[in-house]
Amino acid sequence: MPYVANTEQDVKEMLQVIGCKNLDELWIKAEVKGPYPQFKYMPQAKSEFEVIKHIRELAKKNKTELVNFVGAGYYDHFIPAVVSEVTSRSEFYTAYTPYQPEASQGTLQAIYEYQSAICRLLGMSVSNASLYDGGTAVFEAMMLGCRVTKKRRAVISGAVSPIFREMLRCYSSNLSVELVEVPNTEVESSISSLLDAINDKTACVIVQYPNFFGVVEDWTDFVQEVHKKGAIAICSTYPTSLAMIKTPGEMGFDVVTAEGQCLGIPLSFGGPYLGIMACNDKCMRKMPGRICGQTVDKDGKIGYVLTIQAREQHIRRQDAMSNICSNENLCALTALVYMTVIGKEGLRQIAKLCSSKATYLRNLLLGIKGIEPVGDLPFFNEFVIKLPCDASEIVQKLIDRGFAVGFPLGRYYPTRRDQMLICVTEKRTKEEMKALANNMEAILWN
Repeated sequence: MPYVANTEQDVKEMLQVIGCKNLDELWIKAEVKGPYPQFKYMPQAKSEFEVIKHIRELAKKNKTELVNFVGAGYYDHFIPAVVSEVTSRSEFYTAYTPYQPEASQGTLQAIYEYQSAICRLLGMSVSNASLYDGGTAVFEAMMLGCRVTKKRRAVISGAVSPIFREMLRCYSSNLSVELVEVPNTEVESSISSLLDAINDKTACVIVQYPNFFGVVEDWTDFVQEVHKKGAIAICSTYPTSLAMIKTPGEMGFDVVTAEGQCLGIPLSFGGPYLGIMACNDKCMRKMPGRICGQTVDKDGKIGYVLTIQAREQHIRRQDAMSNICSNENLCALTALVYMTVIGKEGLRQIAKLCSSKATYLRNLLLGIKGIEPVGDLPFFNEFVIKLPCDASEIVQKLIDRGFAVGFPLGRYYPTRRDQMLICVTEKRTKEEMKALANNMEAILWN
């Protein structure tokens, strides 16, 4: 580790925290602990055949055939087969970093078209070429707000994903940035409290749309008030929903981020995923990551180049807008191919199916004795229900019956252990939803 030197004491303390005696135990003898059978990592000096066989045996321990109702920021959408056929082509799969435009026109054009599609979807002026994932994109947006306003205080809604808020706390732990988290009400943001939390030191306000609990809130008037107070308005959004509801751009947000996994990227144990970021003209020159532009050469032929930013901001730590703005070019290409194949009307149809099917399942579940609604506000494809027991217990029992039923809120909200966030996408059938309701009722009352 040439850039972050660890003393012997540092190493000793880190190993003590994770329960290992030395580095050899960390890499060779570590065991996976939890509700699954324990197994050891691959011993040294095995043949290729033996390694592959062992890895396949480990992979069989994963629950990969569950009917998925989880959501919470990562969604089980249908992905057309043509998406992987295009993105697996060698000219895309092994593309070089496009700093030499004369050798990278195909990659640069794909980036430009991705940016154009994202701007249309979010209703924004400028998009970058992608970031690491949805959570780090929120952090990048916060730091952009600090650079634009030259202030160091961020106000965050409690209805923003608790996973993203934990990431904000982690990345900000050694920075001179003050995070102010404003508690939400039952399933919606406390708009008045958010506005009250803004003062003359506030750089930005961060909200989520639809929020973590699935509720769709109109932020138009709120954004205007944020601007009057001299702060930047940041929105983390769910791209699929924007085919059906008002875009963040229409509500006046300065910066919009998103997790792009829902745009053709399969669920895969946390990644690789896609960080989306777009902004207005005011924030454009402070945006991290690459930006590709279209131009013409001396003969009038169209060409594509990295634009607006100096190369130094990507390669020199002291000049960089960010040091974690990893470009996910292949994932961005995947999102572009997906949006192109699905098309404008196709995306609208998917959004309508997600919404209508979620309403159908919610009504089914609320017909079960002991299950109650939590909130009664407009939602897209996620909703919260209250159970007569600990939600995590129901989750585990339904896994045994073939369902990944939902996200138990007690994981991040200790006072809400009897509540569960459930998601429905276009892939879920009426038969699957009826089976889920029947199995949940059987578990609760048999």
